[in-house]
Amino acid sequence: MVEKKTYIKNKFSNKNLCIREQFQIREKGFLSKFGTLSINATRKNATKNLCNIRTPFQFDKDSIVYSNSFRRLKYKTQVFLSPLGDHYRTRLTHTLEVAEIARNIARAMRLNEDLAEAIALGHDLGHTPFGHGGETALTEVYSSHFSHSDQSLRVVDFLENKGEGLNLTLEVRDGILKHSKGFGNIIPATSGETAITIEGRIVRIADIMAYLNHDLDDALRSKVIKKADVPDICIQKLGKTHSQRANIMIEQLVYNSDSKNDQFMLSMGKDTFHAMTILRKFLYDKVYRSPLVHNEFLKAKKVIIGLYYYFLNNPDTLQKELEKMEMAQWDSLKNPLKRSVCDMIASMTDRYALDLYSRLFFPSPFSLI
Repeated sequence: MVEKKTYIKNKFSNKNLCIREQFQIREKGFLSKFGTLSINATRKNATKNLCNIRTPFQFDKDSIVYSNSFRRLKYKTQVFLSPLGDHYRTRLTHTLEVAEIARNIARAMRLNEDLAEAIALGHDLGHTPFGHGGETALTEVYSSHFSHSDQSLRVVDFLENKGEGLNLTLEVRDGILKHSKGFGNIIPATSGETAITIEGRIVRIADIMAYLNHDLDDALRSKVIKKADVPDICIQKLGKTHSQRANIMIEQLVYNSDSKNDQFMLSMGKDTFHAMTILRKFLYDKVYRSPLVHNEFLKAKKVIIGLYYYFLNNPDTLQKELEKMEMAQWDSLKNPLKRSVCDMIASMTDRYALDLYSRLFFPSPFSLI
């Protein structure tokens, strides 16, 4: 341990600068002029998350990984509800795939990898149980404006740490909020939809790349579709395997993106972009809306709606569940009842929601013995 400390002191010539500061100097020399420097990162509480070793974006990444919300992703649906097969994706494995794709792209473009990874790791923290079926249920019973992107930001700002939040940087928070727009453009151009950093815009594309690839894999594995069903153009332009598709998508984005009028423009080859668009429509039509997936989502919606109205009428039970989940408590002034019920349900895992629904609504066996 003594040798390690001596090595660090000798390695950095300026003893007045901590490791974080030394690394931030290296960022200025390595990142392209379009990369986001961590030294310029801002957060609401500027003094709370200071670290002598980690940059602000590295600190944010760790804060997300160590959070309860991140751990719960392993039992949240990606496409198939509570899959029994070991190889099906969950919301957690999806998140890890997005993070890897985003990092690879950011590295190739000499952008800030830590920022891209932090946004990717946090982008789905607010996703409901049962995937988009759970999200649809909450838009019906709570608010038509509910979205998992907004909820993810609410998680990191307010719900985690029993109401204290994670105090993430503005750049990470913005990327989380703007990572998705439903079935919107793969590369958005509308003002306000686009993240303020290139790294945030990359995560949005990486998210789409990831789910196009792995949802196709899982749909084939589950036999919801057959290989012969996949449009020929998707095979020809993107490849036959997960690895081939990922490589082509990433390379096409990296090699076609460039600066124009001193602005960095993300772009893909016309053929690749067209094939991705066709593949996404195919998945929506033949997988996400297939009878097998859709019928399970209808059942899941009933669970979500049942729990929502139960807790509206039983706030004391709600408070106990919030304490179990170590979340911000219901407060009639700061956190209204309906908002708090929505927060709790959105934070549940699939299995937690199913177990809770069973305990609340299913009769228990009775015995005199």
